[in-house]
Amino acid sequence: MRILVTGAAGFIGSHFVRGLLADKYSGWEGAQVTALDKLTYAGNRENLPASHERLVFVRGDVCDRDLLRELVPGHDAVVHFAAESHVDRSLEGAGEFFRTNVLGTQTLLDAVLESGIERVVHVSTDEVYGSIEEGSWTEEWPLLPNSPYAASKASSDLVARAYWRTHGLDLSITRCSNNYGPYQHPEKVIPLFVTNLLEGRQVPLYGDGRNVREWLHVDDHCRGIHLVLNGGRAGEIYNIGGGNEYSNLALTERLLELTGAGEEMIRRVADRKAHDLRYSIDESKIREELGYAPLTGFEKGLADTVAWYRDNPDWWKAVKHGTAHAL
Repeated sequence: MRILVTGAAGFIGSHFVRGLLADKYSGWEGAQVTALDKLTYAGNRENLPASHERLVFVRGDVCDRDLLRELVPGHDAVVHFAAESHVDRSLEGAGEFFRTNVLGTQTLLDAVLESGIERVVHVSTDEVYGSIEEGSWTEEWPLLPNSPYAASKASSDLVARAYWRTHGLDLSITRCSNNYGPYQHPEKVIPLFVTNLLEGRQVPLYGDGRNVREWLHVDDHCRGIHLVLNGGRAGEIYNIGGGNEYSNLALTERLLELTGAGEEMIRRVADRKAHDLRYSIDESKIREELGYAPLTGFEKGLADTVAWYRDNPDWWKAVKHGTAHAL
């Protein structure tokens, strides 16, 4: 068995690859893994085993049609993580988001079609739904993205769906809530706040901190992706959530407690443009169809994540302060 993982040196993709190589996912024990990553600022070769006998690492762009035509044939499945994913960066410059997220998805799926790959999972986000005041999104909810990042991911979802509907690809889409865990880039809120506090620096809290997010440990997310890879239906969308909703203020206060910092370490900053107020997904479909259930409680998962950053300063300081090696 051979599986191609795009965006494999990023936070979530690398966790999935490490799980594959550790034989955590039934049906893929002993699989050969091809890890494709462009190694932008968010991709880190050190997130992957240096010389695992079942891993082939390829540095390349998911928009590179010639590379994909050479690379894709011979694989049994593709799990597509590769994406630009930071909302704040998309507000400053949206071009790369649409190039990677939309054109990259289309280019990859063209190569999949030409190669006759049997199975594809396209990994997306709950941000494509927009913001919800009450209740939770089902997979049938309309797409109402409010940031260039979310719009680019919604567009990539539609491309993926079109390739299923038009060409009959055995393709499923997953949409997850906010992920957290080890090896997450320090531009994201939890590692940013934790590493700032470990350095004795204040944390920048947007607005009044009332914005609510649902949190999902990266390990639970990757287990959900594996379930969809093995048993998801073609053309279907599966929400993957953690069931943990916290306001940004409540999350910040918990991180202060875990790092032994006081409330004077909070620095209020102007709110983000078009800042979505609340995210909440209904994950009953993946539970009922595929037997999914998150296993990592948020309190323990968050405490373990803080401990990981405390114990691995060499990793995050190199990433945060720009001294990480690309290769």
